[in-house]
Amino acid sequence: MTAAHDRPRRPVRIANSSGFYGDRAAAAREMVEGGPIDVLTGDYLAELTMLILWKAQQKDPSAGYARTVLTQLEHVLGTCLDRGIKIVNNAGGLNPAGLAREFGALAERLGLHPKIAHVTGDDLLPRLDSLLASGQALAHLDTGQPLAGAAGKPVTANAYLGGWGITEALGAGADIVVCPRVTDASLVTGPAAWWHGWRREDFGPLAGAVVAGHVIECGPQATGGNYSFLDEIRDRRYPGFPIAEVAADGSSVITKHPDTGGLVSPGTVTAQLLYEIAEPGYANPDVVAHFDTVTLEQDGPDRVRISGTRGSPPPATAKVAINFLGGYRNTMTLVLTGLDIEEKAAWAEQELFGILGGREQFAAVDVRLLRFDKADAPSNEQATAHLRITVKDPDPRKVGRRFSNATMELALGGYAGFHTTTPPTPESAYGVYWPALVPAADVAHAAVLPDGTTVPVAPTAPAAAPAPAAASGAASPGAAVSGASSSAAAGSPAEAAAHLADPWPAGAPTVVAPLGRICAARSGDKGGNANVGIWTRDPAAYPWLRDYLTVERLRTLLPESAPLEVRRVELPNLSALNFVIVGLLGEGVASSTRPDPQAKGLGEYLRSRSAEIPAALLGQGPGD
Repeated sequence: MTAAHDRPRRPVRIANSSGFYGDRAAAAREMVEGGPIDVLTGDYLAELTMLILWKAQQKDPSAGYARTVLTQLEHVLGTCLDRGIKIVNNAGGLNPAGLAREFGALAERLGLHPKIAHVTGDDLLPRLDSLLASGQALAHLDTGQPLAGAAGKPVTANAYLGGWGITEALGAGADIVVCPRVTDASLVTGPAAWWHGWRREDFGPLAGAVVAGHVIECGPQATGGNYSFLDEIRDRRYPGFPIAEVAADGSSVITKHPDTGGLVSPGTVTAQLLYEIAEPGYANPDVVAHFDTVTLEQDGPDRVRISGTRGSPPPATAKVAINFLGGYRNTMTLVLTGLDIEEKAAWAEQELFGILGGREQFAAVDVRLLRFDKADAPSNEQATAHLRITVKDPDPRKVGRRFSNATMELALGGYAGFHTTTPPTPESAYGVYWPALVPAADVAHAAVLPDGTTVPVAPTAPAAAPAPAAASGAASPGAAVSGASSSAAAGSPAEAAAHLADPWPAGAPTVVAPLGRICAARSGDKGGNANVGIWTRDPAAYPWLRDYLTVERLRTLLPESAPLEVRRVELPNLSALNFVIVGLLGEGVASSTRPDPQAKGLGEYLRSRSAEIPAALLGQGPGD
C-alpha cells in the first residue's frame, strides 16, 4: 500500500456531485465553487445503469461510460487542478480506460495537464465460463439458482471493487481517478485511506468511511431530499449536495456548503443510512461496517457527527452484478371512468386478449387495476381508474405494435368512456438482474497509474473469526431477521427507552392515526428486493414501534408483501427498523412491472397506513 504523505491529518473534505447517471448537471461547479473541499466524487452507477451503458456500447464500442461527467467537469477541471482538488468517480462504467482517454482529450483542449489514472478488474463477463468450469456456481443470492441454469446469456457481469485501487492511484499522484463498478462507498474509503495513510487492517476507520460514503453517495438524499418530515425542511431551495469530513479515526461530519438549500440533521442522515441496506453488517470488499454501532449527534447547524462505527474484516467473497437481456415488454394503460369500474376492467381485459388470441401466447402478463376514483367525484379526473396491462416475451413482434394497436380496437367497441394514457407504443428491451458471489481472490482488481504502470490490488484477507461484539449497545449483526427480536444493550442512544418495562401497557389510551405522524421512512430497491427503513423522530417512541411493527403486521400494512419472505432487523441506535421484502421487484428494476419499480414510494405508503398509536406519543391525553 502507498505510504502516508506529508499532509497534516486534519479531516479530509470529500464532496459528492452526483447520485446517479443524469443527476444535477450544475452540482460539480456548485461543490467546487461553494467552499473548500479536498476530493470531488461522483456516483453514476446502479445495476440498471450498467444495462443502459451496455446498450450504448452496442451502438458505439467506444462508449460504455457516463458521458455527462465530461460536461460536468469541463467547467471545474482547471479550478480543481489549481486548488489541488482530487477528482474520483465511477463514471467509467463498462469502459474506464475509454473515459480516462476522454478526460485526457478534454484536458488537452483546455490546455491542462492532469495526471489521470483508472481502475480495472471488475469486468468478469469474459471469465464467466472459466469461473463456472472451475466450480463457481454464481448462484442467485435470493433464489439459490445456479447461473448455469439461468435462461438467456449474460450481457454484463461486474464485481464490486473496494477502495484500495483508488488509494494506489492517488498515492501515485493522480489528479483524476476513473473507476468502473466499485462500491459506492469506495469513492470515500479510497481517498480517506490515502489521505490518512490507513492500513488494510484499520477496520474501524475504514468502517466509519464506509458509513460516510453510504450517506453521501446519493447526493441530496442526505441533505433533505426525499425526506419524510417536510415540516423540518425550512429552506425549500434545491438541497445542497453533501460533504463528508472524514477524520483519521473514521468518524465524520456530514455537512453541506453554506447558503444552500435543504437540511443536514440526524433525521436526514438516518434516512440515508437506512436507504437500500439489508442486515446491519454492511459488507464491503475492504471491511464490514456494523451499522448497528453507528451514533449520530448534531454538531452545529447543518452538521451531523457520525461516530462509534465498528468494523471487522471483509468476507472472502465479492458481490457480482450480472445482467441478462431478459426479452421485450410493452405496457398500455387504459382509463376507466365513473361507475362499474371493476366490470369495465374485466370486460376490457377479456376483449383485449380475445383480439390477441389469448394470454397464454405471451411469456408473462401483468394486469393491475389502479383505483384512484372517488364516488360522486368533484372533477372528471377524480372519477378515473387505470387498467395497466404489461406483456413480456422473447419475441419483440408479439409485444410491439401488435399488442398496443390491439388496445385501440376497444376504442369504439369496448366499455363506455374508453381512452388510454398514451398512443400505441413499440416494444422495449428489458433486463434481468442476477446478484451472485465469487471468491474475492478471483477478482483481478488493479490500478492503472498516470505513467501507464498497472499495479495489482490484492483482496484484503477475510475474517478469520466472528465479528467483534457490537459497541455502544448495538444489536448483534444479523440479529432480528424474519421477525425475530433483538434488544438494545446498555449504552445505546435508545437504551433507556428500550429497557423500559412494558412502557405501553395494555389498556393505555390509543389513537388511530397514520404511522407517519410519529415515524419517517425511506425505501428503495436491492435488486429484485425492496427495503423499507422506518424510524421514530422521538427515541422514546421507538420501543412502541419495535414491538408494534412485526413482520406479520408489516404484511398486513403492505399487502404486496403478504406472500413474500420478509427480513426484519432492529437498529435501536437509530431508533429504527429495517425490512427487506424479498422478490417484491421481481427480477430487478429493469424487469419489474410495478408502477413504482424501484419501490421509492413504498416507505411513504407505509407511513400513510393507520395504526393504533399510544395517545401519549401523539401528545394527546385520554380526553383529546
